[in-house]
Amino acid sequence: MSGLTAIQKVFSRKAGKARVEIGDIIEAKVDFLMLHEVTGPLAVEEFEKVSGKVWDPSRVVVIFDHDIPPSTIELASQMKRMRSFVRKYGIENFFEIGRGGIAHQVLFEEGFDIPGFLIIGADSHTCTAGATGAVGIGVGSTDAAIVLATGEIWLRVPETMLIEVEGEFRKGVFAKDLALETVGRIGANGATYKVVEYTGGAVRRLSLSERLTLANLSIEMGAKTGIVQTDSKSHGYAESFNRQTESMDVRSDPDSNFEKIEIDVSEVEPVVSVPHSVDNVKPVREVEGLEIDQAFLGSCTNGRLDDLTVAFKILRGRKIAPNVRLVVSPASVKVYSEALKMGIIEEILRAGGIVTSPTCGACLGMSRGVLARGEVAVSSSNRNFIGRMGDKDSKVFLASPATVVASALEGKISDPRRYLS
Repeated sequence: MSGLTAIQKVFSRKAGKARVEIGDIIEAKVDFLMLHEVTGPLAVEEFEKVSGKVWDPSRVVVIFDHDIPPSTIELASQMKRMRSFVRKYGIENFFEIGRGGIAHQVLFEEGFDIPGFLIIGADSHTCTAGATGAVGIGVGSTDAAIVLATGEIWLRVPETMLIEVEGEFRKGVFAKDLALETVGRIGANGATYKVVEYTGGAVRRLSLSERLTLANLSIEMGAKTGIVQTDSKSHGYAESFNRQTESMDVRSDPDSNFEKIEIDVSEVEPVVSVPHSVDNVKPVREVEGLEIDQAFLGSCTNGRLDDLTVAFKILRGRKIAPNVRLVVSPASVKVYSEALKMGIIEEILRAGGIVTSPTCGACLGMSRGVLARGEVAVSSSNRNFIGRMGDKDSKVFLASPATVVASALEGKISDPRRYLS
């Protein structure tokens, strides 16, 4: 009998079985369910049609993040609806405006992403939780409603695509470049309903923050989720929240069934995803010089403190090009607070940028950075579909925070390496 993949191990535990096989349909027990103000109200509406009791109020997490503070009456009303839900059912983990941030960052910061935990979220980028070895799966509002009522979900055990990354990162190359390069090689549908499992020396050297970026983009290959194999950093995360006894080692056995992809990161250079597909990846040098209107630094992909620190190093003593807007959205209140203490926010403002509240707004063209017809943006976010950040005739180039900020300085897409000593 062959060994078990990482996802087989986690799903075996969640199904209460000694072993599940690839392709099995299981009933899995959920550790945490995450709802936000956009998909949450519909989930609550469907839940109340079938049940009058939340399965476990301590395991439901409600986070406001998509448009903070709300810019429309409709969204303000949806938040009001979710507040009523929180009060009515005694939801214990509620992150109000000003007390949390972007959902996937908050889940990480607050200790929900424990290795081996099953996190269900009514948001497609719930796969971000895989950075620590948790299994984060995005679902629609109806599935979320059933989890609210039962604490369980039906899942098919996916196949695994093991991505082994070796080599050393070159100057000016970051986790975002690796993530985009991976999506470019695999393709937008290349990992459909598979678990993308990241391993290798280059991955082990990444910080947990950088691993969040890697896991976040798994969905852009069609994956069910992404998992970074656990190590001392992952288990240290669990220990920091006193949950080490609940965590597990999450990695595929060498003799388990998986497809293997090898990447040498020393061959990767700064890249961009060219409109209008995330897998349309090209070296920065091939599009360098293209004029931009906006540079956006933020999102659940790249709005963390190390991302803002890179921006700080590049911006110091320089000014943003007069024809460009630099919009920065820290991923959480904690990130914002630390950036304030470090002088990063002040430097962004001095350089001519603007800092918004922690929000998803610009990333999905909802608020605080919406693009007009014909405008071009370079963005550290995760999607560049037609109309993603605003008008359907705008264009979005996805890149690392370093490339975003270097481009803001020059007013055109630029290679960040000249700014990094």
